[in-house]
Formats: sequence, C-alpha cells, structure tokens
Amino acid sequence: MAKEAAAGISPESYPMVGGHGGLSYANNSSYQKGVADAAKELINEAISGKLDFKSLGFDTSSTFHLADLGSSVGPNTFIAVQNIIKAVEVKYYAENHQYSSALAFQVLFNDLNGNDFNTLFKTLPSSRKYFAAGVPGSFYSRLFPKSSLHFVHSSYALHWLCKIPKEIVDSKSSAWNKDSIQCTGSVKEVVEAYSAQFKNDMESFLNARAQELVPGGLMVIVLPGLPDGIPMSQTIEGQFYDFLRSCLIDVAKM
Repeated sequence: MAKEAAAGISPESYPMVGGHGGLSYANNSSYQKGVADAAKELINEAISGKLDFKSLGFDTSSTFHLADLGSSVGPNTFIAVQNIIKAVEVKYYAENHQYSSALAFQVLFNDLNGNDFNTLFKTLPSSRKYFAAGVPGSFYSRLFPKSSLHFVHSSYALHWLCKIPKEIVDSKSSAWNKDSIQCTGSVKEVVEAYSAQFKNDMESFLNARAQELVPGGLMVIVLPGLPDGIPMSQTIEGQFYDFLRSCLIDVAKM
C-alpha cells in the first residue's frame, strides 16, 4: 500500500488489492493481524495509564472520535478498532463509575483515494458499537478538522514512504539502488536517501496529527523496525524481499 505523496509532491497512489479474491489484502494479511494481536496489551496499558477523560473535557454528551490510518479493506482494522473501544470503555468506567453505554463512538477509517472502501463497508461487523465513516486521502497531509480526534491508530502502514527517493532510481547517482527493491543497508548513500525520505514523511505525518488531536488525545503507531547494527539483508523480511526481487527480475526477462 504505497502512500500518496504529501502536499506539494505529485501523488502516487497504490492501495492494497481490494475485494475477496485470492490476491486480495483481506485474504493475505494474517501477518498484520498477528502484529495487531501482539500490540493489543500494550495499547490497553497506554489507554489505562494515559487516557484522561477529564483532560479531554469529555462528558456523557460527547462522542469519542477514533481514526484508523491506513485501514485498507479489513478485517484487521475492525479487530484493532474493537480492541481500542473495549479498552476505552474499561477506562471510562474506572474514571466515571458509569457503564460504557453512556459513550458514543465515531470511527473514521482512512486510506488512499483508490482504496476499496466498498469492500470495507460491506464487511463492517454487524455487532459494532460505533458509527463508521470513510476518509480518503494521504495521511501525510491533514485529513481532519483541528482538535477533532481523541485517539489515532495506525498499524503497519507508516513504513510505506510517500514516494521513492529520486536518487534511488537515478543510475547516475551514488545512491542508485540498481536492481534492489529494498534498502538492504549495504550502501551508505542508499541508506541516507531512504532515511531522509522517512524523516520528511514522519515530520509531515506528526505535524498533521498534532493539529488534529485534541489536547490530551492519544496516538498509537505500530510499524516494523530494525535493531541498531542489523542490516535489512540479514532479517527474515529482508531475505523474503530479496527472493521477491529475483522473481521479478526473472519475470522481466521473460
């Protein structure tokens, strides 16, 4: 799901494959589901320890606004949203000694303009406790009104850069990545080009969310990372992408 470019950059939109076919994201995202399951307890702890309804200026007439950025077509986003809502309800009862029926939830599912929102909404859980809406657009720019969100969640989406650094595909550049499809970590200039793009993307993302979150709101970001000193080429993911690279080269030569 390559992300659109931020404002001022020509957007390149490559959303996940929609529908329910054999190649669809819905049927090929068990790894991402495992990540969401692994993060559940950490999110619960963050909500329990840091979410403060009083600092949010929240009362029984308010609606709790939750945004999931990079939601794709489901079903993982529904699992993550339900886990967050349950943790918020527990926290609300602990603070106010009122049952969660007093809370109303608005969930805002965001992804690129070309995302298969039809499949997303057709598969919404019938037992959901929230109002649902779709918000198309790149999360590297503003998506919501100022101070309108109480909770932002994004899982396994922010590692997709808004664009490929131009140096990477320039055969005359010292950062040319040749026939590689990833940042292996073996060429210093390639690492620096990718790092600079990631830094710019994260700055755009955080600046946008800083305006959209209410004071005291929470944000949870789940994304893959590398231990210091371990190049991508030595990880399981790196070996997988290298195998994929060789397959693509063979296909291109046919």
